[in-house]
Amino acid sequence: MIDLIKQTLLTGVGLAVMTKDKVEELGRGLVDQAKLGEAEGREFVDNLMKQSETARSDFETQVNALVKKAVDGLNLAPKDELVKLQARIAELEAELQKHESSATHDA
Repeated sequence: MIDLIKQTLLTGVGLAVMTKDKVEELGRGLVDQAKLGEAEGREFVDNLMKQSETARSDFETQVNALVKKAVDGLNLAPKDELVKLQARIAELEAELQKHESSATHDA
């Protein structure tokens, strides 16, 4: 019975997005319903918390991968490339000003 409940919870992203307090509350409720002993109940809740953290981490990894794929598909320049380009533009502008000012002095 408990294994079936755990598998059902872990199938979706529900456990991944639950807060720690909600997972503990759910675990205590399931322990009470299953009439587990104190040690078994504590072990069940601890196991549920570990699985929740794993599910949350896996969910976050998958979301990050999907976001990265979507952003890559937009063909946007990364921030570090923009910073390099801005620095290069500033260099070229300074160089251009030097040439313009020397050209006006020569004339």
